[in-house]
Amino acid sequence: MFKRILIANRGEIACRVIRAARALGIETVAVYSEADARALHVRMADLAFCIGPPPSRESYLVGARILEVARLSGAEAIHPGYGFLSENAHFRQECDAAGIVFIGPSASAMHLMGEKTLARRTMKAAGVPVVPGTTEPITDMAELLKVAVEVGYPVMLKAASGGGGKGMRVVHSEGDLLRAFEGAQREARNSFGDDAVYVEKAIVGPRHIEVQVFCDRHGNAVYVGDRECSVQRRHQKVIEEAPAPSLKDETRRAMGEMACRAAKAVAYEGAGTVECLVDKDENFYFLEMNTRLQVEHCVTEEAFGVDLVQAQLIVASGGVLPFQQEAMKPLKAAIELRLYAEDPGLNYQPSPGPLQVYRPPRGPGVRVDDGVVEGDIVSSIYDPMVAKLIVYGATREVAIERAKVALREYTVHGIKHNLELLAAVLDNPAFKAGHYTTALLSEMAFVPAAASEAERDLARVLAALAADDAARGAREVVSDRAQSPWAEDGLRRRLMGLGGLG
Repeated sequence: MFKRILIANRGEIACRVIRAARALGIETVAVYSEADARALHVRMADLAFCIGPPPSRESYLVGARILEVARLSGAEAIHPGYGFLSENAHFRQECDAAGIVFIGPSASAMHLMGEKTLARRTMKAAGVPVVPGTTEPITDMAELLKVAVEVGYPVMLKAASGGGGKGMRVVHSEGDLLRAFEGAQREARNSFGDDAVYVEKAIVGPRHIEVQVFCDRHGNAVYVGDRECSVQRRHQKVIEEAPAPSLKDETRRAMGEMACRAAKAVAYEGAGTVECLVDKDENFYFLEMNTRLQVEHCVTEEAFGVDLVQAQLIVASGGVLPFQQEAMKPLKAAIELRLYAEDPGLNYQPSPGPLQVYRPPRGPGVRVDDGVVEGDIVSSIYDPMVAKLIVYGATREVAIERAKVALREYTVHGIKHNLELLAAVLDNPAFKAGHYTTALLSEMAFVPAAASEAERDLARVLAALAADDAARGAREVVSDRAQSPWAEDGLRRRLMGLGGLG
């Protein structure tokens, strides 16, 4: 087992990895941008190093700096978390060249699954069902018109190098095709530096269900159940459940076996997720494979009684997968609800700011994965997810009721958030029945409740406190930046001087 690892991430996932490592007796090294100097993951780690200014492209995405920290700190391995460099095949190759273990799949597996049209070709060759459409990017409008007619409207345009809903458009008729194609290309180019777009048949009223797979280098491949991820806004997940409700046992088994077949086709190692679209008749189609730990891994952990992060560390160090397929039976029903700093009433506009009050719920069947404490600042620079609330119970009905109680107990002031929206979803008849699709949120037509006069008074007081804190924080940041190690020359001297903040 490793003696020391570096976590190349921030926020709640960095804290989650630190806790898993501690349980195995592994020391941890944190990296942070100047904006995260006082972040919880920095305080939790055994060592911490500043790697640059706040923008991700100047800090968390600079692989060379992260590798230099790993060398200087004596870290034997790097856990990338999710996002940032977690699915970057080039960074994986750089880790291999430096003799530092990357906790995740090979560069080859990342490449085969990361480029969506290549992944579709690879999966078709492995006998995995894929959504009808192209296996090569569309190059011009004439070709697009031809393919759309062959596939049949509605069609879905997708960025070949994309994810997270970026570069994605649904087109219902030929008259909308050109505008959608140009928009998808533009967004794909801006988001991923690649404007390649391909076409799929748009599955009407689908469910988004994914399968957790885990492989080791000894030939073992296991699927750890399924997750329902159909509660989404802008193609991004808001609520997940494990196991997926209202799914036939034979469908679950077939999807799990398909996911393992997909993983073996690319010689996969570690934790991965095979995402599928499922129609009303429970026909399922490969959508993509995320070659990393998922944000929603914790809902599977609670439902199946496993620790996926510890398993990642065991497998990456050369060990055998610590669980077998026969034991992968759901013990509980679990639901994850993502707390976002955003305004659902304004098309989910991000709402950065100070967490003047932050009191997460506690109690039986309640778990909160977060990377913040009261008084922290939710930055506009990074993802607006603040925390994940995971609830679980002997049945789905028990889990839903516990989730309602936990949402009422969650107290957050100083930012706009989506707690009210999450509560509304739990009361939605389709959700309660376990029969819902990716259209659930758009069909709900959620309208936030008007704030009471007392709430408005509180908001005004908090705003005044926030302004005072912001002014004081600005003075502190100026002072910090005057001492910033990035104002000096010599990377090695800078990094060595910043070790041991934890």
